[in-house]
Amino acid sequence: MNAMTLPEEAAVRSVIASPTLAAHTTPKPNLLSVEDAKALDVARMTDLFKAHLNPGQLHFMKLLGFHKVKVERAEGMYYIDQNGRKILDFFGGFGSLALGHNHPRILEARRKFQEEKRHEIAIAFMSQYAAALAHNIAACSPGDLDMVFLGSSGSEAMEAAVKVAERAAGPKRPKVVYAENSFHGKTKGVLSITDGQLYRGEFRLVGNTVRVPFGDIDAIENAFRSDPEIGTIVLETVQGGGGIIQAPAEFWQKLRKLCDQYGVLWVADEVQCGVGRTGRFYAFEHYGVIPDVTALAKSLGGGKTAMGAMIARRDVYMKAYGTPKTAMIHAAATFGGIGEACITSIEALNVLYDEGLIDNAAATGDYLLERLNALQAKYPKIIKEVRGKGFMVGLEFQDFSQTLPAVLRPMVALLDDKLKGSLSGFIGALLLRDYDVLVAFTEYNRNVIRLEPPLICQREHVDRFVEALDSLLSRGITGIVKDFLKSQVG
Repeated sequence: MNAMTLPEEAAVRSVIASPTLAAHTTPKPNLLSVEDAKALDVARMTDLFKAHLNPGQLHFMKLLGFHKVKVERAEGMYYIDQNGRKILDFFGGFGSLALGHNHPRILEARRKFQEEKRHEIAIAFMSQYAAALAHNIAACSPGDLDMVFLGSSGSEAMEAAVKVAERAAGPKRPKVVYAENSFHGKTKGVLSITDGQLYRGEFRLVGNTVRVPFGDIDAIENAFRSDPEIGTIVLETVQGGGGIIQAPAEFWQKLRKLCDQYGVLWVADEVQCGVGRTGRFYAFEHYGVIPDVTALAKSLGGGKTAMGAMIARRDVYMKAYGTPKTAMIHAAATFGGIGEACITSIEALNVLYDEGLIDNAAATGDYLLERLNALQAKYPKIIKEVRGKGFMVGLEFQDFSQTLPAVLRPMVALLDDKLKGSLSGFIGALLLRDYDVLVAFTEYNRNVIRLEPPLICQREHVDRFVEALDSLLSRGITGIVKDFLKSQVG
């Protein structure tokens, strides 16, 4: 129905009444309201988690004492729990909080978007917000990485990256090289190049994959030379789940040359290590090389939305989807480029540069590494190694047997594999309980604590974290174990 205004009534706006809805007969289930959810106490949260989310995961949360925390709010570097306790966040949501919690500019951008009733889903039309975000991501990307696909997660971004590479490589070169101890996501496509039996389970995965050791350029060259069906190689620039593992600059430079020599497309997974985390926007920029395709997520969402992006060289993208006939093969999904998510990411990228957070990650990250290396020298029987770049740092602890007197080591060494992760778990649990500090862990090397604080982290936060860890380690292994066991019965 069209509303029309007669010439003599030009000054009067016609109003169409809202349509009358059908009779309300559908019974409402027993739903919790937003206020009900906000008011849940820890006991009720635990019951609902066990009943409807993940009972097995609750077991590990209880071991670490994490199940006792109800986060009431979060700001900057801190969570604030139900008791008003401020918890220093050195976990950072596996690298999702570059700007910290609830950055005021992000909140303001989202508030204005909502108040102006801007559009969210515009599948039938072009979106000014998706177009602007794609421009910004391309502007942050070196070389000719300028074609962008927007999604909602790292897995989705990596699925898009692998698919565009496979399409561009062509049907005669469908094989994909991936690395040991890699993590690229849990959706079935990228699960096939995620090297973890826990996640792979017994799923039927794709078979066009070739596995090589991470950082082994000779193994990669042998694979390229021996198998002409290889068209793509997919690597995390820094292996997060593998324990914060890096390859040297010469590896990446040789990789770029090998890919050019053999016509293989290089996909760099920057989902966790990108958006400034290592002190450059992309971690691969440290090595003076540019991949053919890359992917971002996590901190791209500014800590307030789920946003992922695949970025490809224009010629690669056009080979895959460059004609009207092929353009829709992997076009945006329903929520790809949703309005408020896009403006959140637009603002996040601006904040990243306006506030110098990439430079802060480099400088304060160096300070964090310096202080942790001093701690490793102080406790060499407990801390095996410190490694990383910027605010992506791994703290690896010794196997349990190595922390004990020499006479006990041979006997306990037989149990080291079963005890892997216990020491890092004890330390993580006690840091939270006794020092109000939150850290993370890694999927494959369970002896590693993962440190990925927001890029707003200052020296004072580093000092507080390191002093807490120093105090805890000064208890010695016996004290740490006893205190953890007490926490389980307390």
